[in-house]
Amino acid sequence: MKLVKAEIIAIGDELLYGQIMDTNSHWISQQLDLKGVKVVRKTTVGDNREDILKAFSEAEKRADLVLITGGLGPTQDDLTKPLLAEYFNCPVIEVPDAVKAITEFFKRRGREMTPLNVLQGHLPSCCEYVPNPVGTAPGMWFDQNETYWMSMPGVPHEMKRLMNDFVLPKLPSLFELPVIYHKVIKTAGIGESWLADLIADWENALPEHIRLAYLPSLGHVKLRLTGFDKDLSQIQKEVENQIQLVLPKIEKYVYGFNEETLETAIGKLLKKAGKTLALAESCSGGYISHLVTSIPGCSDYFQGSLVPYHNQYKRDILGVKEDTLANFGAVSEETVHEMAKGIRSLFHADFGLASSGIAGPDGGTDEKPVGTVWIACAGDGFSEAKKLQLTQDRLLNIQLTGVAVLNLLRVCISQYNK
Repeated sequence: MKLVKAEIIAIGDELLYGQIMDTNSHWISQQLDLKGVKVVRKTTVGDNREDILKAFSEAEKRADLVLITGGLGPTQDDLTKPLLAEYFNCPVIEVPDAVKAITEFFKRRGREMTPLNVLQGHLPSCCEYVPNPVGTAPGMWFDQNETYWMSMPGVPHEMKRLMNDFVLPKLPSLFELPVIYHKVIKTAGIGESWLADLIADWENALPEHIRLAYLPSLGHVKLRLTGFDKDLSQIQKEVENQIQLVLPKIEKYVYGFNEETLETAIGKLLKKAGKTLALAESCSGGYISHLVTSIPGCSDYFQGSLVPYHNQYKRDILGVKEDTLANFGAVSEETVHEMAKGIRSLFHADFGLASSGIAGPDGGTDEKPVGTVWIACAGDGFSEAKKLQLTQDRLLNIQLTGVAVLNLLRVCISQYNK
C-alpha cells in the first residue's frame, strides 16, 4: 500500500515573528494521522512572493496532498490566492456563488461590505470553490500536477470547519488510506544514546512497516512505535508484540505508555502498594510537591511536604545533625539521607524523599559547581541517594530534579516493596 504524504504550508509574517502561534499545523497533523495520511513536512513562510512560490514548488515534489493556511485576507499583503493563480498559470475570476456567500455573511452580521471584501469572491479559475460558512475567505481546492491542494484561512475555527466539512471527508475517495497506529513507551533514568545502544538489535530487526522514533524531553526519553497496515487490529497486535520483545531489555527504565506521566505512574504504584509519601524539598522549592498534587486522588498517598530552604530548618524540623551540616554541607549525600529519613518520620509516611542542591546561577564552588544536586529516598530499612550533575540554568535544574526524584521513588518502590 502506497503511503499517502501530506505537506502543510503556513503563510504569514506574524507566524515567523512569533506574534501568533501556529496551532493550525499541529491540529491538521493530528487529524491527518487519524485518517492514515503521513505529514512529511511543515513549512512556515512569510508574506514574500519568492518564498511562497518556492514553498509551493518544493511541496509539490514531496507530497500527494498540500494543505495551505493563511494569506487569504482582503489586503495587499495577503498573497496566497494570487500566487496560487500564478503558480498554476490560471486567471483570477469572479465566482458569483462566492460573492453571494460573502454578501450574505456581511448582511447577517449587519456590517457593510467593502470593495475589498467583494474581491474575496474572485478566485483562480482552475480551483474548485469551497464555501466558508463561518468567514469571508473561501477555501480553494486544486487538482493540479498529480497533487491535490487545499488553501484555507488562517483563522483556526474557519480552517477547522473547512477541514471537517470538505477535506477530511474527501480523502477516502482520493487515496487508498492505510491505518496508522502509534504506541509510546515512556522511560526515565537513562539517556537517549544509552537507550539506543540497549535496544539496537531489536530496533534493527523491526519490520519495514513498523518504525521507531526517539523523543527525548526533560529527564525522559519516549520511544514511539508507528505501524502502518490496512487492518487496525492486525497492526495493533504486531506493535504490541514488538513491545513485549523489547521490554525485558529496558523494563527497569519504563514507567508508562502513551499519555501517562511519571507523576501519574507514581500515584498508581503507591495506591497499588497501599503506601504513602512525604517530601522535603530544598533546591526544588516545592516543584515536586506540585507534580504530585497535580494528580487527582493524590490525597490517598501524599502526606505532605516541607521546603526547609535554610539549614536551621533542616536541623530543627527534620533532625539533620549539626555535625552533618558542618562536615559535609547541605548539598551532600549525608544530608539528603537524614532529610529523607526525617521527613518520613515527621509525616508518618512509608517513603520520604529529599532534594538539596545548587540550582544556580550563583552559589557554586569548584567542589560543588552550579547544577550539583543530591536526592534521596528513605523507606522501611533502607535509604538510597543519588548525585546529579545538571546544568547552569536554575529553572531547568529544578525541573530535572523533579523528574529524578520521582524516578528514584519509582525504582525504590519496585525494589523494596516486594
